[in-house]
Amino acid sequence: MTTSRLEAFSDGVLAIIITIMVLELHVPHGDGWAALRDAAPSFSTYALSFVYVGIYWNNHHHMFQVIEYVSGGVLWANLHLLFWLSLFPFSTGWMDASGFARVPTIVYGVNLLLAAIAFYLVEVTVKAGRGGSRLAAALGRDLKGKLSPFMYLTGIALALLTPWLGVAVFVVAALVWLVPDRRVERYLRSEAAAQDLPA
Repeated sequence: MTTSRLEAFSDGVLAIIITIMVLELHVPHGDGWAALRDAAPSFSTYALSFVYVGIYWNNHHHMFQVIEYVSGGVLWANLHLLFWLSLFPFSTGWMDASGFARVPTIVYGVNLLLAAIAFYLVEVTVKAGRGGSRLAAALGRDLKGKLSPFMYLTGIALALLTPWLGVAVFVVAALVWLVPDRRVERYLRSEAAAQDLPA
């Protein structure tokens, strides 16, 4: 089948995830700067998770630009990814409500790790299917994709010692992905240029 239904469904789920997270933000009690300052931790956890959802949406979009058909295996791998992403509101809310306590911060890190593994499984399943060679060529060695799980594991380990150290690693991992990744765009441009060349 074509990718359009999978992409539309995934976009809808990600939009709902963001909506649920923002609904968890509570209006500050009071009307002064102090009240806004007290709400800063909640906004910070929301912003971090919003960035992560945005990163997944962006990379998901790029991945499906270079393939035209999806198999049943890709559909299930994609649902597996959406399952872990759909838990972001829960793990984000718990970490925030606990004031970044140890166990909720570790659970948040585990959620990030399992989402990263699920995204990798989507990539592997796509590469094994029809048209997967284009994705493999576009991504190359995918160093950032391979580095991310190790960063999350490091953050989880540090959160065992001090939760804030774990959160710091999760922030750094997000910043690594915020650097624009133009591999797929470069591949598509080079492919288009090659097709324009005379035989």
